[in-house]
Amino acid sequence: MKTPLILIPTALLLGLVACSQRAPETSSTAATPASPETATPKVSDTPYPRQVYWGDEHVHTGWSADAGLAGATLSPEDAVRFARGQKVKSSTGQDAQLARAFDWIAVTDHSDGMGTINELQAGNAEFMADPTARRWKEMMAKGGEEAAAAKGEAVSAQATKSLPKVFMDPKWMVSAWEKTVDIMEKYNEPGKFTAFIAYEWTSNGENGQNLHRNVIFRDGADKTRATPPLTTFQSMVPGRAGTDPESLWKWLGDWEAKTGGKALAIPHNGNLSNGWMFREARYDGSPLTQEWAAARARWEPLVEVYQYKGLSEAHPMLSPTDEFVQEGIWDTADLNGNAKKPGDIAHEYAREALKMGLRLQDRLGTNPFKFGMAAGTDTHNGLSTGAEESNFFGKFATEEPSPHRWNDIYQKQQAGIRKDWTLMAAGLTGVWATSNTRAALWDAMKRKEAYASTGPRITVRLFGGFDFSDADAAGDLPAVGYGKGVPMGGDLKAASAGKAPVFLIAAMKDPEGANLDRVQVIKGWVDAAGKTHEKIYDVLWSDNRKAANGKLPPVGNTVDLTTAKYTNSIGAAELRGVFKDPEFDAAQRGFYYARVIEIPTPRWTLYDALRYGVKMDKEVPMVIQERAVTSPIWYTP
Repeated sequence: MKTPLILIPTALLLGLVACSQRAPETSSTAATPASPETATPKVSDTPYPRQVYWGDEHVHTGWSADAGLAGATLSPEDAVRFARGQKVKSSTGQDAQLARAFDWIAVTDHSDGMGTINELQAGNAEFMADPTARRWKEMMAKGGEEAAAAKGEAVSAQATKSLPKVFMDPKWMVSAWEKTVDIMEKYNEPGKFTAFIAYEWTSNGENGQNLHRNVIFRDGADKTRATPPLTTFQSMVPGRAGTDPESLWKWLGDWEAKTGGKALAIPHNGNLSNGWMFREARYDGSPLTQEWAAARARWEPLVEVYQYKGLSEAHPMLSPTDEFVQEGIWDTADLNGNAKKPGDIAHEYAREALKMGLRLQDRLGTNPFKFGMAAGTDTHNGLSTGAEESNFFGKFATEEPSPHRWNDIYQKQQAGIRKDWTLMAAGLTGVWATSNTRAALWDAMKRKEAYASTGPRITVRLFGGFDFSDADAAGDLPAVGYGKGVPMGGDLKAASAGKAPVFLIAAMKDPEGANLDRVQVIKGWVDAAGKTHEKIYDVLWSDNRKAANGKLPPVGNTVDLTTAKYTNSIGAAELRGVFKDPEFDAAQRGFYYARVIEIPTPRWTLYDALRYGVKMDKEVPMVIQERAVTSPIWYTP
């Protein structure tokens, strides 16, 4: 395997332009957005995507029931202002601001219980008449561990379908939803900043199996304001305790037919589903059908693989030869703390599901798991800080910066206690779109021209074709890539004479971040006997390292544990080149995606340890290797 040429190109020439470089807005009066009534400015789309736009597709505020119970006070408007780069006060009264603004955001407050916490905090008589609701209000007022306990009780009650009835009345949602839509309209500025109208559908299976989906609309208030989100209370399956995502798909289809709008759903945290997220049966236990597979593929073009509650790309037990899937693994329980059973993890992780989809396509005629990669924080305090390890504000208000938060209890599980230090500061979604508008960004997500990052704004392009050459890597990547092949999320058909596919890859470091260690291509395929396989290729790497016995040596580590600083004296600012599958079989269905690994950098726990002068347990990691993964390109014989 040859060491690639390492150059720093003209970014615009290569179409590796990262946005979000404008200075943060510093006050609530800065960059006042246009009102919804203002005419939408004309935005010109490029012929093909030349810019990547960064945002968070998974943000909760105090308007989500569990977030509010845990002490979150920020509103959707606060969350959007924060994403735009403005300074806000956190729920615990601390100043909070992003170092770099986002290009877009989707505020996804839970449909279940939306608007109830406001009523509970106000002492609404209907809530105060219920003893559980009244007790939760008292616990909220005490804050700290009491508020965290109230949140935990509410999550468990929602998972087990035992919430007080007053919380399940959808009437509370109507006002909150209308206000949310109005806020998104207020701050949506085509060409400058995109505020998606969105929510999270919050099914927990039968007893806590996480089946959540983030629903993101392409449209504005004219199509969304009059239709409050679907709750799982409304979508209960008669005769069963659980709620089925098929009910969400039907709701989405009915909504599109009624309004002429467009929507998609992004599943997340399959690692907390105890084997339900990618199970090989419908949720009522009946066999999969082609209609079911087509519906899932239609409505769910992306899957969230990085977020605060662990990394869901792959698992070391499923991918034992992958040395980069050890970090951020949450594999002990579901959302309600129920322990996993043997075999559960095989149906929880994205890479395994991608392989499973190839096999199911042969049986069903449709691949239900033909999805791309996305990432979001799942923050529940309105502050999307997963991109910045040194600026991590935690998941809930009870986990905002403090000397003790690393050792606080996140969840009591059947398998033991999970501490807050296991939370990941992740992640962000990069979208290759023709402009920064709802329509262009949504369309790019739909066609899977998006990728997931654990936080750094690493710029990655992946094209697949049959005629790319080494010289193409030095040219105008978008022009060559779209001209001779397909981008991430695309499909390759069999070429004449069984030619092997060639992949054009370019990766640039975050302009304000760490150098790159390597670029890998992950291949998955299914053989004639229906058995799935995977292989990881190191294809581009830094520092002229030589592989020994097929393994590339580590890049090194410059992190100073006494200062939380590192240097870019190792690694590369950019890696680009081509990769041709050396073991291609033209008769085998497969997929390919790229993964970019950074050099080691300080983790949020190290920043906390030095900031507060605390000594953490030896098991607490202080260093991390951040990464990004592209959506796949599929090959079909």
